[in-house]
Amino acid sequence: MPADTPADDQPIRSVWARPRRGRAQPGLSRDQIVSAAVELLDAEGVEALSMRRLGAALGAGATSLYRHVAGKDELIELVVDRFYGELAVPDPADGAPWRDAVAACARDLRAAALRHPWVVAVHGQAGLSQLGPNLARFSEGVLAVLEAAGFDLVEADRAMSVLLPAVIGMVSSEAAWLSAVRRGGADERDAAERLWAVTQEAMRDHPRLLAVYAAQRGTEPRAVMDAYFDYGLDRLLDGLAARLPAGGAGGAAPARAEGAAGGAD
Repeated sequence: MPADTPADDQPIRSVWARPRRGRAQPGLSRDQIVSAAVELLDAEGVEALSMRRLGAALGAGATSLYRHVAGKDELIELVVDRFYGELAVPDPADGAPWRDAVAACARDLRAAALRHPWVVAVHGQAGLSQLGPNLARFSEGVLAVLEAAGFDLVEADRAMSVLLPAVIGMVSSEAAWLSAVRRGGADERDAAERLWAVTQEAMRDHPRLLAVYAAQRGTEPRAVMDAYFDYGLDRLLDGLAARLPAGGAGGAAPARAEGAAGGAD
């Protein structure tokens, strides 16, 4: 049994639910393994990730990796937490209005997901991801911002439980589009224009959809994606603002958000 294999009495098997044990192999660390896994995922996608491929990339046998990571499921937990380590942790002491601070977190999350589109596919497989140190720091910061705005802690936690998956969900189709464009070797605008004839044919029995696509033709795809994301984010924040108790710190938030949205466009 590998040194880090979870014990049989562990209720949920997760890298965060067991102690690290076993002596590290000289020249190889968990941090190196996770870094190599992220590089492999960025270059070749989720399909390429395996302990064997990772071992080859590190010049080590798969057995050596098992001294640090019990298997692919744990590796997914680790790379997802590494992903969250790229995000800036919000701090209510910065003085930004809560709505601006939360919007900045959402946009940071979106940008990171587009840098690492594989995270959309594996995010739901990350087991006890909430126990990862990077996600925990980020979540604590978001909760602090929401609590400072006037939400009680229970409401803040529920708001965060909606916000983070919503952002990942909104990014999913965008990440899939970007991955397809990169595989085809074209830029986004050229790819969209080449698809126009196909789009017309596919939408010929759906006049409303065809009208939407026709109106977007000629617009930079990035601008279209930004507008959809900003719309969804603003509506989420509108809903949260409506939940603030009367006299809460976010009482004037809708007016501030309208100005912020106008600037973003």
